[in-house]
Parts: sequence; C-alpha cells; structure tokens
Amino acid sequence: MARTILVAGTASHVGKSTVAAGLCRLLSDRGVSVAPYKAQNMSNNARAVPRAPAVKNGDSGHPYGEIGVSQYVQARAARIAPTTDQNPVLLKPRGGGESQLVVDGRAVGHFAAGSYYDDHWHEARDAAEAAHGRLADAYDVIVAEGAGSIAEINLQDRDLANVETARFADAEIVLVGDIERGGVFASLVGTVELMPEDLRQQVRGVIITKFRGDLSLLESGLQEFEARTGVDVLGVLPYDDPGLPEEDSLALPSTDERAVFGDDDGIDADRTVTIGVPRLPRASNVTDLEPLAAEAGVRVAYLPLDANLKGVDAVVIPGTKNTVDDLLAIQEAGFDRRLRTFDGPIVGLCGGYQLLGERIYKADIEGTDRPEGASTVSGIGLLPVETTFSEDKRVVDTALELDGTGPFAGADGPVSGYEIHMGTTESAGAVETPFGRDGESTAALGARRGKVVGCYLHGLFENDGLRDAFINSVYDAADRHRPLGTAAAPSPYDRAAALLADHCTLDWLG
Repeated sequence: MARTILVAGTASHVGKSTVAAGLCRLLSDRGVSVAPYKAQNMSNNARAVPRAPAVKNGDSGHPYGEIGVSQYVQARAARIAPTTDQNPVLLKPRGGGESQLVVDGRAVGHFAAGSYYDDHWHEARDAAEAAHGRLADAYDVIVAEGAGSIAEINLQDRDLANVETARFADAEIVLVGDIERGGVFASLVGTVELMPEDLRQQVRGVIITKFRGDLSLLESGLQEFEARTGVDVLGVLPYDDPGLPEEDSLALPSTDERAVFGDDDGIDADRTVTIGVPRLPRASNVTDLEPLAAEAGVRVAYLPLDANLKGVDAVVIPGTKNTVDDLLAIQEAGFDRRLRTFDGPIVGLCGGYQLLGERIYKADIEGTDRPEGASTVSGIGLLPVETTFSEDKRVVDTALELDGTGPFAGADGPVSGYEIHMGTTESAGAVETPFGRDGESTAALGARRGKVVGCYLHGLFENDGLRDAFINSVYDAADRHRPLGTAAAPSPYDRAAALLADHCTLDWLG
C-alpha cells in the first residue's frame, strides 16, 4: 500500500495547493514515484485529461475527462501524466444552488447540495476510493489535497476530501493554516480539537503559511501551540506566490471590485497595456488569463460588469459555467453596450465565444435565471454565429491549425489546448473561421470578424507564438511600444518546492 500524505487545512485558500505541489516536486526530485490526488474538488477551473484506463474501458467514446486545475498542476510538479484518477469527483457550481457532478471525468448531472449528499455521495465515495486504490498500486507516495477545513463538524460524516480520504488511505495529515489574516493559532488549535478523535493521531504536524515579518516574534506562539496540542510545527512559510494557477475564483475580486494582476514594475506607463476581463458571476477556467498576466508590461484587470472600459486596451471574455445566466448579467449591467462601442481587440474563450454571438438556442438547458419560457436568448452580437445547447458535453485535449488574422495576426500554424463545453456553434452570416482541424475550418471551432475573435480552445494563451502575436496586436492598437522581453521566471513547481525546503523540516518525509 502506498504511503498517503493528506495536506488538510483550517479553511479554504490557506495554501494547501501550494504545499501539495511543493511536496510533489520535492519527492520527484528525490526519485520517489509520487502522484497527486484530491478525492472531491469544487472548482470551475478544470482541465481536460485522459481518463484512467480502468474507467474508460467500455466507454471508449469518451477518452478524456475533467479534473480540477490544481491536480493537473500537481501532476506536472510530480513529473507524471495527469489522469482522472487524480481527482475522481469534481463539483462545478453553475448557479441556482446547483453544481454539475463530474465522476471519473464524466459529467453525470446537475444537483443541489441536498440531492448530491442524499442520492449520489455514496457513489462518489466509492469512485474516489477506487481511484485512490489504483494510484496506490502504481505509485509509492500519494500527496492528497484536502478541501476547505478538515474540522467542519456539520460535514464530518460526509467529508470526502478530508475525513473519508484520511480514513480509507490511512493518511498522514499535514495541517496548513494561514497567518495573513490573523487568528492562526486559534484556527490551528480549534481545528485539532474539532477533528474526529481517530484522526488526531494521524496528524504529522502543521505548516503556517503567508508569514510576513520577524520570525523570532512568532516563536513563543509556536512553542505554546506545540505544548497545548502535542503537534509539531513543521515550518513557517514566508508570504510568497510561486506562480501556480489558482484552483478556484476566491483569488479574484468580487463582482463589485476591480483588481489588476501582472507585473509591470520598472516599466514606464507608456510601455504597458491593460487587458480587461469582465468578472462574470460564474466565470470558469480563468487560469486561461494567467499567461498574459505573466508577460512584462501586460496587466490583466478584472472588471465589475458595471465598469466602463476607460484605460482598457483589449478585452478577453473568459469561460463560464453558465453562459446563459452570465449573458443575462452582462446585459442587465449594460456591459454588452459598452463592448459594442469598444475600439480594441476582443477575444472570447469558450463560453465567452458563445456570448459574443447573435443568439443562443435551447437556453433552458443551460440557464437557471432565464425568463420563464425563454428558450432563445439574444447574444452580444459582435460575431455572426449562433449556439445551440444540448445535454452532450465535449471534453477533449486537442490541436488546431490557426490562420492568424485580426488580433492573432502572424500566428499561423498549430495551436494546442483543450475543450470543455456544452453547445455547438455555427455561422449565421459571413464570417472568417481561422481555426481548423483535419483540413476543415468551421465556426464550431472559432470565428473572427474584424477585431473580434472567439474560439472554444482553453489554454489558448499558453501557445507562445499566439500569445506573442496577440500582445503585439494589443500594443499596436494602443499605439504603444512593447518593452523588450525579460528573463524567464523560475519554474513555479521548483519555487513551491524551494519554499518547503528552505522553511520546513523535512525529516518526516523520510
């Protein structure tokens, strides 16, 4: 049986994903066969990956499935191929109190929380335990990531990512607490006290994250914590962002705030550009924007839907877990009107592509907030395309050929990424179709008219040539000069590993 290390937390967004990725890279560096795992995830940031062989047998028509982006990242940190076994249960919130349930990579339906726990949780648990067993047969160590807090006393009888994983995997538990917002010792002590009694004996130690200041001022608190709980403090990590993709949208501003991401330190204002991203209420796969924010001189600004576009040089509309409801939110806020008068490049990705079209048919399949009886909804109207929804979901890793025009001028050739979407799109008028596959170019892949382009390819800006062409087009439209490139940043996986190696005791890893 493989050794399992469960990285659990006192709350959401305390740094569990970073610690898990760092452990995966550290163990891989030591030559250990290691795999990531998260029994149940809730996130709209997903990646298309191969389904585990054991679950696609007899289902050969669906070779790809979805997992949360953190497990995809952790697999890369572990230097192994990602599969659906690494995140066998995924819940994707869609609004209206419902989430789409994805088991072993395939969507099985939309359920409210009560329905999920009453009718589907045991099936999900069986799938999660089976996936862990397959990983345990193939690897020496599994680094499992928990979800939220391991001490939610109202959920401990059905806490799949934390309590159940710790039990069926007989996991060593590393507890992570975030000091940035204060109260870390209360959080850690309270978590240890409220954990199920049988699991307290499995706690290997705690790691405190996001510390700023003089570590010596913390020493007395660390000693008192150890004396009160009998649990070792394994390390205190300084506040540092290794640059790993975010698991969910907690790191983004709320819908009524504007926030800017990107590093333009030392670059003159006349050599920077701002890419505006509407903060859709149900935004998904916002990790698509991170390669842009990492470029020198490029700022990615997440905008509330009632914001004006002053100071914005280009707009990218991200994916959405609920195209119809987010389209209605855009129209209610008037963002569609402002977008139609915008002069810069506009790119829509997946759901963002659907929003840019003229109409959406069978909207009742997708939307939860649509007007009663409204099966057709008018789109923003910047691309002459129409989308029709169905219950079928396309999940695939793919490569396309791009005829680079408009905002992607000069980016001819292959581009790769992945598709996760419901609905099919067709042209409704004269439009360019710059994305092709197998010699065929259709609006089902993407479309362009003038400065506006849309496509279904997530991971689009991870393609270096296309990203470079797009940024150049933004600078040209803004009549600014792009700064020279800077040295490549260190690998985020190596940075996460270095955080642990430099600030934690690792003797317990063996």
